[in-house]
Amino acid sequence: MRSVLVTGGAGFIGASFVHHILARRPDVAVVTLDALTYAGSRANLPLDPRHTFVHGDICDTALVRRLLEAHRIDTVAHFAAETHVDRSLLSPDAFLRTNVLGTAALLEAARQVWAGDRGCRFHQVSTDEVYGDLTPDAPESREGDPYRPSSPYAASKASADHLAWAWRRSHRLPVSSHLAANTYGPRQFPEKLLPLFVLRALRGEPLPVYGDGLQIRDWLHVDDHCAAVLAILEGPEGRAWNVSGGVQVRNLDLIHHLCETLDALRPSSQPHARLITHVADRPGHDRRYAVDASALRAELGWSPSRDWRAGVAETVRWYLDNPDWISAIQSSPAYQSWLRRRYGR
Repeated sequence: MRSVLVTGGAGFIGASFVHHILARRPDVAVVTLDALTYAGSRANLPLDPRHTFVHGDICDTALVRRLLEAHRIDTVAHFAAETHVDRSLLSPDAFLRTNVLGTAALLEAARQVWAGDRGCRFHQVSTDEVYGDLTPDAPESREGDPYRPSSPYAASKASADHLAWAWRRSHRLPVSSHLAANTYGPRQFPEKLLPLFVLRALRGEPLPVYGDGLQIRDWLHVDDHCAAVLAILEGPEGRAWNVSGGVQVRNLDLIHHLCETLDALRPSSQPHARLITHVADRPGHDRRYAVDASALRAELGWSPSRDWRAGVAETVRWYLDNPDWISAIQSSPAYQSWLRRRYGR
């Protein structure tokens, strides 16, 4: 691995991975390709002489081919995706274009440029949501389990995964992938639960909890997520790996911990938990996700380092300590439009 193309590198996890690999691999150059749609920001990216930013669309196969050639890219870490389930329920077309057609365009560009070079690698970033809903007593999903996506988002990611493995089978393109649990941490765009609730709580607005709030998620800190990706890229191709935080937490428990953290850091006249408001559940809402990451632990030596309670508290503090980042997001017309459409404000 000498030169890496990170697609979606101005987004939450992609930018975190750019920071991670530059800090830990001084011999590697990084090129970020990002369309800078609503959730991407150049402010998320580091200033480093080994990093090059390119504003562009992953669906532009000719552009991707030029980047692979000009920068002698030998590794593609494909983070670019539309990711928010709520958005996929309202506007699935964008998810099909980016997650399915965009992945196909990248795979084809890599096939054309690498032309059978087995020293290269296309890494597909996926999600535990492709496995679908688990009952409370079901075993954790394992690599190779059937895909049963419930949302347009999850279905589009499942399609992208199948495309990556099809290119490996049909064209012998070196491929690896990972399926990650719910990821949280600094710089996450505030449409996702944790940053959305922090910002709403600070404004004294209701915290809208879907249904009874007892949905179970496996929470993974973004630093642990990035460490897993680097371990996988330095491991063998031809494998899919589950990445898990190793803890399953009910949404309502996480929200109460978030409120308690805010009570300690930003005391108000009443506990922030008073803002919790149960709303109608979203369509097809999966009850539980949980993945078994024992293969990654045993074979590549990776394990999560962050306790979820400490990680959530640290993340809340990051949002409180970065008001300029928050202000830039909140003033964005695209973000304001989304809030009006989804939450009526």
